[in-house]
Amino acid sequence: MKTYLFLLFSLLFSAQAFTQEAYFCKKELGTLPILQSGRIKPLYVHASEAIKSLTGKTTVDNLSAVEAYCLLSLNGMGLPTTINLKAKIEHVEAIKFFGLADGEHFIEFEKLIAREEEIQSEARSGKGDDSYKKAISKHLDALFLYKDIKNGNNWLLADVQGTSLNWLPLTAYLTEEKVVAQKALTPLDPFMPVLFKSKEAYDKAFKDKYMIEYYYAKAGLPTVSMLLSILALACLVLFKNIKISLTFTGLSIVTQLVLITLRIIISGRAPITNMYETVLFSGTGSLLLGVVLGHFKQEKLYVYMGLAYNVCTMMMINFANGMLTATISPLVPVLRDNFWLSTHVTTIILSYGALALSWVLANTVLIKKKFGKIELKEELISAEIIYTTLKWGTVLLAAGIILGGVWADYSWGRFWGWDPKETWSLIVLCFYMAILHGRYTSWIRTDRFMTFTAGAFMSVMMAWFGVNYILASGLHSYGFSQGGALFLGSFFAIQILILILTLNKRVESKETSAEHT
Repeated sequence: MKTYLFLLFSLLFSAQAFTQEAYFCKKELGTLPILQSGRIKPLYVHASEAIKSLTGKTTVDNLSAVEAYCLLSLNGMGLPTTINLKAKIEHVEAIKFFGLADGEHFIEFEKLIAREEEIQSEARSGKGDDSYKKAISKHLDALFLYKDIKNGNNWLLADVQGTSLNWLPLTAYLTEEKVVAQKALTPLDPFMPVLFKSKEAYDKAFKDKYMIEYYYAKAGLPTVSMLLSILALACLVLFKNIKISLTFTGLSIVTQLVLITLRIIISGRAPITNMYETVLFSGTGSLLLGVVLGHFKQEKLYVYMGLAYNVCTMMMINFANGMLTATISPLVPVLRDNFWLSTHVTTIILSYGALALSWVLANTVLIKKKFGKIELKEELISAEIIYTTLKWGTVLLAAGIILGGVWADYSWGRFWGWDPKETWSLIVLCFYMAILHGRYTSWIRTDRFMTFTAGAFMSVMMAWFGVNYILASGLHSYGFSQGGALFLGSFFAIQILILILTLNKRVESKETSAEHT
């Protein structure tokens, strides 16, 4: 079979095309439906995710992800290709293990195949810290993926026979009989029509809903949302006319809502089951809350808070690819109850977004007071705005924890179990309830209120990211991710530095004592 196809390729393609080894691997193949990770998706989406997982990029030399994926898959049919993928090695100890020179971070996958048993042994040995173990395991998973693609078994095409649907690897789908039959109709290139017959038959029998994901992936909505939010924030700061900023803000909200809606349609669930989706949802939720509160309170500071935090989340989604992945994966069993998923997790993430609003303004006031100039009236107004967002965030967080307890009783048979995620959520709630109580009773004065509010958000980040990236234990293991420890450490370091630099001794005066009158 492999020998036949090799000879047929030799006869069909010109010497120039054969030398370039393009074969039938074209970008148009990206619209083909394939089965991967329990979902039917376009080849474009899976190829982009696979090549990025292997190399850290979505292109290989001058080839698109689809072309590179296709060419690598042809090795399983005995067709020679010169495509050479390299794995990116970042961990210091992993660089030493693979014997890379100083400043070198890439190693060919073919060399990894030669050392597969050694890598497996290293992964089982348990040597080094957790980050090193995760790095070796990650490279081992990438090696398995590379071999699966190279053998032609990773590319599963739809084989429709009447009402029966089977998913066959490329090597099994592209048979001699199909190619010969098509060669009589299109002698120059029978392979593309054979492959697209899979799409035609599938679309006719089962519709082409998967194409929504193709257009979603092509649209680049996260980048558009980020640019619109940056423009809205810049216009809010630079221009007195808030209508310009509100126009861009509205466009950004619409774009993000379309982005979230498309993910719901594609996945069939609430878009809050991994770190990428929670960051996206919290940013959109906080921006909506900021605009709504700003409208009813007639105060543009709410809009500023929402935009500032939204820009942070959009930048994470676009650039923090090492710790956030846009991949839509199947749900673990405990998350398949969409009612609880849509209530408990949504409420918690919205509470984080609301608390983030207070964090943005508190840091802004602290920095402005230390390195710029801020009037007492403006500081007091900011304190009241922060107090409002804290109330929203704390109420939502308390509701989310209660809903989580009910879900835990439903799923695990107990309301509370001191799981790391549960414990840190309770710690966050206690911190913010203490701040709210202190502010309400005037125990916490305005200058210290800003400091406490800015610092308290570190507990949110620990509950949100720290449990997933650092502790990585407990019953909430379905939300765990790799990477991100450096990001979280940097966040804590910067926030603590801001608190230290802006910490002033209390100076009693008529002006400062007037804040309580």
